[in-house]
Amino acid sequence: MSLFKVFGVSGSAIAAQNVRLNVIASNLANADSIAGPDGKAYKARQVVFQTQLADFNDQASAGVRVAGVNESEAEGRKIYDPKNPLADESGNITMPNVNVIDEMVNMIEASRAYQNNIEVMNTTKSLLAKTIAMGS
Repeated sequence: MSLFKVFGVSGSAIAAQNVRLNVIASNLANADSIAGPDGKAYKARQVVFQTQLADFNDQASAGVRVAGVNESEAEGRKIYDPKNPLADESGNITMPNVNVIDEMVNMIEASRAYQNNIEVMNTTKSLLAKTIAMGS
């Protein structure tokens, strides 16, 4: 693999992790929301990554891309609050199914992956600069 391709691979990973961090931020921001814009409880979202191939005939990896963002189907926790206008007939409110601890772990993992790819790009840049210096 050419050293120049490393920038494309790492760049795609940085872009994918950026999307992941934005989804995590949205999950955390809505962790205590009683209702979203549609009047229903917020559902946690997770990013799905997919390998991006260099071209049709080449099976070498050329990076990663976001294949989609899936909504969790897990049930939200129920809180008894019969005075709330959003309560159901039994007096319960359905809260979002966001697990704050899991989201914080995901955020740390995504942040580290982002930082690692920045480091890969910086190392590649340094190697290219040393190679150019050797040739002159």
